Amino acid sequence: MRKIFFLTFILFCVSQVESQSIENITQAERPNIVFIMSDDHAVSAVSAYEDWLAELAPTPNIDRIADNGMLMTRTFNTNSICGPSRASILTGKYSHVNGFFKNEKGGDFDGSQMTFPKLFQKAGYQTAVIGKWHLGTNPTGFDYSKVMINWGGQGTYFNPVFLENSRDTIVERKRHSTAQVAHDALKWLDKSRDKDKPFMLMYQFKAPHRPWEPAEEFKTLFTDGDFPHPSNFNDNYEGRKASKDQWMEIENHMNRRDLKIAPPDGLTKRELNDYYAYGNKGQFWTPSDTLQGKALKNWKYQTYIKDYLRCVAGVDKAVGQMLDYLEASGLAENTIIIYTSDQGFYLGEHGWFDKRWMYEESFRMPFMISYPKLIQPKTTNSNLLLNIDFAPTMLELAGISIPKDMQGTSFVSQLSLDSSDIRDAVYYHYYEYPKWHMVQPHYGIRTNRFKLIHFYYSMDEWELYDLNSDPNEMNNLYANPKYKKLIKQLKKKLKALQVEYKDDMSLDEMRQMTDVVIERVYNEENLNQR
Repeated sequence: MRKIFFLTFILFCVSQVESQSIENITQAERPNIVFIMSDDHAVSAVSAYEDWLAELAPTPNIDRIADNGMLMTRTFNTNSICGPSRASILTGKYSHVNGFFKNEKGGDFDGSQMTFPKLFQKAGYQTAVIGKWHLGTNPTGFDYSKVMINWGGQGTYFNPVFLENSRDTIVERKRHSTAQVAHDALKWLDKSRDKDKPFMLMYQFKAPHRPWEPAEEFKTLFTDGDFPHPSNFNDNYEGRKASKDQWMEIENHMNRRDLKIAPPDGLTKRELNDYYAYGNKGQFWTPSDTLQGKALKNWKYQTYIKDYLRCVAGVDKAVGQMLDYLEASGLAENTIIIYTSDQGFYLGEHGWFDKRWMYEESFRMPFMISYPKLIQPKTTNSNLLLNIDFAPTMLELAGISIPKDMQGTSFVSQLSLDSSDIRDAVYYHYYEYPKWHMVQPHYGIRTNRFKLIHFYYSMDEWELYDLNSDPNEMNNLYANPKYKKLIKQLKKKLKALQVEYKDDMSLDEMRQMTDVVIERVYNEENLNQR
């Protein structure tokens, strides 16, 4: 049973942290940080959250972090797509401020700007990033880097290509990408780092990102039966125009690569890419004439979710290897360990896969943190937090001054107290359209109970949800006159947040951000998945 602990202890802990500064914390006293991030890991696929998949697909090693520390239950993304989320985490700033707001034809991350790794490095930490980067430009602010660069920075599950220290290209053929990242991170910790310095390691996986290709050792998991469907698996999107226009349905929009359909022999490279990509543009297909209707939809779902969860199992093993090393080496006591993902993901909810939306499944992120010197085990926090809060929080825990231009807020005070001191609402803005899934650009506000969303690009549609009575967001209340006063209040709050975060542009200016085409430096042909 998780617990919220006594106020006296809370105040003591908070005062201890707040009294620290970069001037009076010695190198030996500074905590190490291991920041672990997977890609597209849904909250429902982390068993610590005790969601619908918890008993069916447990993640015992990831859960160890929550068991040893605090589980954050309402952590959200500012822009639910891979590159922009990573940029916001690094900078503590919204996408429109840090300049990286789209994956597709939105340029590359400006590595010259201030990031939290640079601040750690300046403060005397040894810094490293190993695994997925996906920001186009080379990592900056790191003493050591080894990041995946093929497939437009996505990396591949097998034979991944890495760039080491922005200089040496390495093709790793011995291990699945998840195992390779684990091997490289442990090697750096054990053999390469300067052990006289505190360290900050970003330990980052491609998994469980599309196309969900698990390592051989996990391919036999979940073969004994089928997974249940989410309750809204057969959503018809009534009253939600934007939801009807998307291309991310398991039934209609998954391609042959996703579902591991072998191509015929003799195809050229272009023909092979076209074969695998079939389905991305809404083409309906079946691998067998005997599979139609509900049976076909279920087959696609079972193939997808089992491969996805097999990839999660690989991440869970890699996390366990890291935790075991930290404990065996005596580092665990003075190491802050964080587990998160770059955003959430759909596992059949609304009949979907992928992310991008402000709806809970993609908007909400897993986040847990352990630090034995401060955080009591098995505690839970339900405050509204954002991914731009990660950087200032880590900086404060290390006694490093937080830059005034960071838009996130440290939640160090919340690591010992479940309160609502940080904020009463969170703001979201997604820009990318039409690739890859025809999700309309939108912005919105979420409070503790309500969510208001505006789809503004090629439609003008508003949606309102009462999350207490409608947690699956099936009933759009915007047209209900009963909520007229509430809508007015929420729009006022929404506008205030847009001003606060410097996102109070006109709709035309927002549309221009979606329309802008800035070719990526690393752009490759035939990148049929993001």
